[in-house]
Amino acid sequence: MAAIDNTPTAAKDAARQYIDLYNGCRDTLFGHSAGAMNAVRDSAFADFCRLGFPTRKAERYKYTDIAPLFAPDYGLNLNRLDIPVDPYEAFRCDVPNLSTSLYFVVNDAFYSKLQPKGHLPEGVTIGSLAEEAARSPHFIEKHYARMAKTADDAVTALNTMLAQDGLVVHVPRGVKVDRAVQVINILRSDVDLMANRRVLIVVEPGAEIKLLFCDHAADDRRFLTTQVIEAYVGEGASLDLYCLEETHARNTRVSNLYIEQQAGSRVNHNIITLHNGVTRNKTDLAFCGEGAECNLCGCVIADKRQHVDNNTLIDHRVPRCTSNELYKYVLDGQATGAFAGRVLVRHGAQKTVSQETNQNLCATREARMYTQPMLEIYADDVKCAHGSTVGQLNDAALFYMRQRGIPLKEAKLLLEFAFINEVIDHMQLAPLRDRLHYLVEKRFRGELSKCEGCKLCK
Repeated sequence: MAAIDNTPTAAKDAARQYIDLYNGCRDTLFGHSAGAMNAVRDSAFADFCRLGFPTRKAERYKYTDIAPLFAPDYGLNLNRLDIPVDPYEAFRCDVPNLSTSLYFVVNDAFYSKLQPKGHLPEGVTIGSLAEEAARSPHFIEKHYARMAKTADDAVTALNTMLAQDGLVVHVPRGVKVDRAVQVINILRSDVDLMANRRVLIVVEPGAEIKLLFCDHAADDRRFLTTQVIEAYVGEGASLDLYCLEETHARNTRVSNLYIEQQAGSRVNHNIITLHNGVTRNKTDLAFCGEGAECNLCGCVIADKRQHVDNNTLIDHRVPRCTSNELYKYVLDGQATGAFAGRVLVRHGAQKTVSQETNQNLCATREARMYTQPMLEIYADDVKCAHGSTVGQLNDAALFYMRQRGIPLKEAKLLLEFAFINEVIDHMQLAPLRDRLHYLVEKRFRGELSKCEGCKLCK
């Protein structure tokens, strides 16, 4: 098989190396994974061959040129060799006063050598996706790759055909996990590395859980990470999902998140990009039962030549659901930001309530922000609004503060800090809010941008 003929040469060349890789290493991929993951591997490969890497002509990829990100020849740990790592040495950004059950994922493999001290409620599973697929194949087969359709997205197809492990989180019916669960994704390698991480979250009816995912890089290497998260939130269930990226300028991350909500469920999703190289996050959320509610929030702080692209789709398939979306960017230097958010209200989805807001600050003339909020409505009894702004710091406010003895640099910092705080204040976990206030202030003062990974963020 080959990529489609009308794909530009650069994209075809980038896709060809992964096609050749799969053809040459198929047996290795199968041999070091589980049956439930292997069952969809060949079909994902066929979809990737058909799709090839998307170009900027594809609507959902117009702000990020994907093929050049995948063109370099990265190493892959297909034989699942044990990579030595001290997770506590690599991760030093604890959240004070927040009691969590702490787990680690090294590159794209669950780290099983260290288990949290806190006990989970009976029936809750948090562990290796490959091991759980071997123990409970019917459960994994029921959910794995069902929502993340490989026929619709080349990155999802690539991840599905190469992923060998990842994380599974399963909360049974009616169980409430009081202690927040913190998952540290550590990138560790002595050579440039590609990691394909898979996450499956199943929150059954009436269950509740709070998850905090933190991305960190332990080495000054070029990393390319693809990540696909599928989150099933049952009737009356609750999921709080916080994702914090704090890596370094040589890191590339392409993440696709798929969420499905049933009747009366609640989802809070917050994504924070404090330090990165190139980041592309896609979030697809579908309401499949009435009375559900979601809050999607994101904040981005970028400088130098960093690039952050957030692309969202909220699909109101049924009546009486509520969605709120708030993304804020602060861009300095020659950073580039992009936000494209589409809210789709289908026929019959009456009584929908939706608010979509994107606000952005460009601190320099060289910074660039692309924003595209969209409403697509096919019902007549709805309350929907959207809006976006791109601007610079308020000159009058700066003048007012300088007249009262505040230096210009400090005045700018205070205004940027106040601007981004609205997103952080939406978070339900008070200790996490306090920690992020602290990290954001350090970021604006340039302290985090001096470090490689989180080792110096103490």
